[in-house]
Amino acid sequence: MYHKIMLPVDLNEEASWKKALPTAITLCQTFGASLHVVTVLPDVKMPMVGAYFPKNFSKKAHEAVKEAQHAFIQENVPDGIQTQSVIVDGSPWEAIIKAGKQLDIDLIVMASHNKRKFVDYVLGPNAEHVVHHAKISVMIVR
Repeated sequence: MYHKIMLPVDLNEEASWKKALPTAITLCQTFGASLHVVTVLPDVKMPMVGAYFPKNFSKKAHEAVKEAQHAFIQENVPDGIQTQSVIVDGSPWEAIIKAGKQLDIDLIVMASHNKRKFVDYVLGPNAEHVVHHAKISVMIVR
């Protein structure tokens, strides 16, 4: 049923993956699907924003996240699952949807989390946007 499953993660926020990761792993094992772990970096390349960051900041940030994401995958994803590390720039929900299209993803599995408890009661804002704007199936894990 599923061939490519995306798991968006914020490597600095365990709540972004703690509950969703086991679900994504089970789905990958059940369907023989590949797992695409996606981390979104804020877009600092805009001239107005980029002027405030040191030279090569974006490149160094990507390298650091790439290393951290590979360590995350090695520690948390079983060896039998084909896994791809993906790092994208932009607003979280837009970048997740864009990456899903580019990678031809069948299912996005993501956690609903937010530090503002009242907003999280319904659904985190990024998860809500992904659910409403994605053209593919989205599973929200609470």
